[in-house]
Amino acid sequence: MPENLQTLQLQANETCISPQEIPVTMTLQWTAVAFFLYVEIAVNLILCIPFISARRWRSVFSWRIWNWLSPYWNKCFFTMIMVLIVLFLDALREVQKYSGPEPMHDATVNPNLYDNVHMKLFRAQRNLYISGFSLFLWLVMHRIVTLLNQVAVTGENSAGLQAQMDSAVKAAKLHQDDNLMLTKALLDEEKSTSVTKQQLKLEAEKLADQVKVAEEAVRKSHAEVEAMRRQAKGLAQEYDRLLTEHHQLQNLQTPADKKDQ
Repeated sequence: MPENLQTLQLQANETCISPQEIPVTMTLQWTAVAFFLYVEIAVNLILCIPFISARRWRSVFSWRIWNWLSPYWNKCFFTMIMVLIVLFLDALREVQKYSGPEPMHDATVNPNLYDNVHMKLFRAQRNLYISGFSLFLWLVMHRIVTLLNQVAVTGENSAGLQAQMDSAVKAAKLHQDDNLMLTKALLDEEKSTSVTKQQLKLEAEKLADQVKVAEEAVRKSHAEVEAMRRQAKGLAQEYDRLLTEHHQLQNLQTPADKKDQ
């Protein structure tokens, strides 16, 4: 029998632990992880509020305090990932330790040891769920913030391209009106001298070239706006998918929270 199982058996025989006396309180580190998990759930719910636009979130992220914290953000993000991964692996090791065949076999022999082993197994499973969900929600929150910034930037670029397209369309219409007026003047002056007629034709051809250039600029603006719209649509679909996964995760977390209580 392993040394840790002998220790558990001796403690169980000496103290005669009953199911009603088994403590289920969390240690300080797991209490901190659980509090971190609750904070993540609250922040993700706030970020998923539908009536707060991505542009407003971008203005919030542009506050001076975030600019001051931005040099340390990546270090903090990866540090939290490493800490949560270590805690997750530790909880997984504890689950495998107390769910193996040897502890269960020894627990069936001694009722007091049986209660003690199941208490340790319950704690290990609880810690595994807490650390796993904390790690997952940490990644989800980072992805949501990134998508909100991308959606806001895409909206701003789309508005700028729309303004450029409108100005190009107005310029094209002005050139077309000028071209029509010059063409009419050319028809009216058709009976005048050949020198004047040639000059007017050259000016009309020059304006026609300008109209073509303006129309080409309008087509390019339309193509860029359409590309930005497709990108915004893709980002919106990704945001909806993450929101759906978050609701599913919240539904899975509710039974685990009730079990902790």
